Amino acid sequence: MSFFPSKCADEFGFEEVTYKKDGRVAYITINRPFNYNAYSTPALQDLEAAFKDASWDDAIAVVVFTGVGDSSFCTGGDVKEYQSSYTQRPRDYWKYMCCFKAYIESILNCSKPVIARLNGMAVGGGNESQLACDLGVMGEHAFIAQVGTNVGSVACGGSTQWLPVTVGDRTARGVLMLNQRYPSWTSLGMGLVNMVVPTVKDADGNWVTTFTNGRKYLADWNTDQWDSPFETRATQEQINAAKKGKDGYSLDLSLLDEAVAELCDIIINKFFECTRYTKTQVNFWKDLAWHSTVGHARDWLSVHYTSLEPYEGMTAFVEKRKADYVGMRDLAADPNGSSEFLWGPYSQECGDCGAKGIPTSFEFCGKCGATLAVPANA
Repeated sequence: MSFFPSKCADEFGFEEVTYKKDGRVAYITINRPFNYNAYSTPALQDLEAAFKDASWDDAIAVVVFTGVGDSSFCTGGDVKEYQSSYTQRPRDYWKYMCCFKAYIESILNCSKPVIARLNGMAVGGGNESQLACDLGVMGEHAFIAQVGTNVGSVACGGSTQWLPVTVGDRTARGVLMLNQRYPSWTSLGMGLVNMVVPTVKDADGNWVTTFTNGRKYLADWNTDQWDSPFETRATQEQINAAKKGKDGYSLDLSLLDEAVAELCDIIINKFFECTRYTKTQVNFWKDLAWHSTVGHARDWLSVHYTSLEPYEGMTAFVEKRKADYVGMRDLAADPNGSSEFLWGPYSQECGDCGAKGIPTSFEFCGKCGATLAVPANA
């Protein structure tokens, strides 16, 4: 009798994650389409449990990780949750990062190869999630991006660690500091994914993108840098029309599923213990970078959540406005300003009631309502 019996996927009763087993393949899907499959704190815990179960189930040979729908694989953490919960209780962000760390490590430590099925954009922690996987298959309508420095955070949940070893140091700096979007074919060329599959159809139901030499998709093993593989190629305008269902264009993920199934079949027909140890060996640089930095990242981020950058960046995101980046730079450059506190340092004291730690920009005491003395440097 085994201490680790195979379980039915339905036993787990996940709410924000869909988990199923079909033959030797386990499918783990983030099911939060209302916010582009951004993971919540409970979703992270469910994802960890699903990957752990798939890892220990000897009937499973490979795991397919994806998001529900056709617009988003995953957009990382739920910024609305960050803004409403963790900017209010920064100490809880340390606990959140424990959940995130366990989730990412459940992918890294999974004894089975994990295929990221990029059914849509992979942004922020979504890119970190797919980087944690072993292989990536991307629909041509999808894109990859990092947004940390745009919303008051740092992409140190995998991207600062793994992008340099995946795409090179200089390119990684551009991805992380500039927050640009990288379309599917660019992502393939950079080495962010292994395969890109056509997903755009025209009004007649034909694939807009077609290839030479009878190819159905482009992969890092069926073309090279000197090849001219395209016969026709969907433009960004056609991709945008397909996403919106306009002018007869539509998205079709059937080739994406076919390509993923082919990869699963290849993996199934390999020796599983050799495959597991191959993953362990190849993970060396990822593990080294991850374990050398993630503990520091967890503590730094939880401390940083007490400052103004996350508050302004995430509040601006929720309010759908541009963050005041330049205004905060001006505050930092002002000898009497402060870019760390929303209303200035806690430096005033009320002469009437003795209350201390009142922000410098307050004109009245928040405890007794008395008028505060104007600071000498105001």
